[in-house]
Amino acid sequence: MKSAKTVFACQECGAQSPKWLGRCPDCGAWNSLVEERAPAPAPAGRYPAPAGGGARLYADIEASSAARIATGIGELDRVLGGGIVPGSLVLLGGEPGIGKSTLLLQTAAHLARTAGPVLYSSGEESEHQVKSRGERLGVGDAPLYLLAETCLERVLEEMTRLSPALVIVDSIQTVFSLRMQSAPGSIGQVREAATQLLFAAKAQNVPTFLVGHVTKEGSLAGPKALEHIVDTVLYFEGERQHAHRIVRAAKNRFGAVSELGVFEMTAAGLVPVPNPSAMFLAERPANAPGSAVLCCIEGTRPLLVEIQALVSSSSYGYAKRTAVGLDQNRLSLLLAVLEKRAGLALGGDDVYVNVAGGLSVDEPALDLAVVAAVASSFRNRPIAAGTAVFGEVGLAGEVRATAQAARRVREAAQMGFSRCVMPAASIDRKDPGFADAGCALAGVRTVGEALEHLLA
Repeated sequence: MKSAKTVFACQECGAQSPKWLGRCPDCGAWNSLVEERAPAPAPAGRYPAPAGGGARLYADIEASSAARIATGIGELDRVLGGGIVPGSLVLLGGEPGIGKSTLLLQTAAHLARTAGPVLYSSGEESEHQVKSRGERLGVGDAPLYLLAETCLERVLEEMTRLSPALVIVDSIQTVFSLRMQSAPGSIGQVREAATQLLFAAKAQNVPTFLVGHVTKEGSLAGPKALEHIVDTVLYFEGERQHAHRIVRAAKNRFGAVSELGVFEMTAAGLVPVPNPSAMFLAERPANAPGSAVLCCIEGTRPLLVEIQALVSSSSYGYAKRTAVGLDQNRLSLLLAVLEKRAGLALGGDDVYVNVAGGLSVDEPALDLAVVAAVASSFRNRPIAAGTAVFGEVGLAGEVRATAQAARRVREAAQMGFSRCVMPAASIDRKDPGFADAGCALAGVRTVGEALEHLLA
């Protein structure tokens, strides 16, 4: 009997090789090739006719806007772009124990009460384990169906039988298809399971949530193609030592990208935080050198966060630079600008910069707040109370304009700040957003001019 043909598939990019290699020739990943049974070739012949009857003229297609389904959790609706789109496939990734299953179980309970039956398929927990969490969250007698199953075909059968309003698969790495001979979690199984669930979601117009694990580097485990298959990719962020959690949209075909939702983990589950700025600034020390308030934009939401800096004499032969919540290379660049353009001798000092509260900020408007916090700590002078800062800093020491300046100023004024130090090019006196904010605006063009306003 002829033995089955096998190939070695990369678990990072999906590339195949007839023999084992220590390093993938396509993506360069080490020890990522795993032996799998090669799929059977497709039979020759004509392809079946498509269900839609072939191509249609663009002008003959009617545009229909299906109503979104509210999850009952305002912050999750914001991240999704206003609610769940019927027939969409959403991937929620995060570290183990961060609260993915808790959030989805709360969503499932609300939709079961308002929209109809919900199917929750768990491949990692039994029905009793899910039920014990549901009792803590107060699920009650909602028509929520639990299925402890890892077989994809069995999950699809239950979708057809129940016709649910929502399907949750926890997690996609544990699901396997009988059509594939590889182990669950392999690149072939993950891709096949996600593709079949996508077809089922579109055909039955049922929104489907997939839970995905992340690697120690913070990216979603499994093939990168998984993110291309789904409609929306959400990342669950946060430290276990902090009470708050952040859900961020990395991809969304039906809403804004980089939208952000903030939750607080309590004994009764995840509670939305309606005013994240107040939460991030709640423990900010008063009149402390090295502290600056940044007004940033996350998606469509303005947020006020504290940037902390500590400059101290180096105890070793080289200066140390540490950044938490921002790019390390960006910090090195800004320190070089401070030393060259503002005359701050930082070459022999250790510099530590932190975005308080566990939030990660990567927009260019962060620059001026980092510069202000480092200069405040270096000169041991606190920034005047009631001052917010934002702006991009160039290599020539210039302060460049940033987008959505009026929204940042309004958010600062609503939080009680009386002055904003910002790029002069961003101030538009004709914009009613600036006139109605009730906040004094200090436009600056260079780093030196900004430090004069902040540390005078």
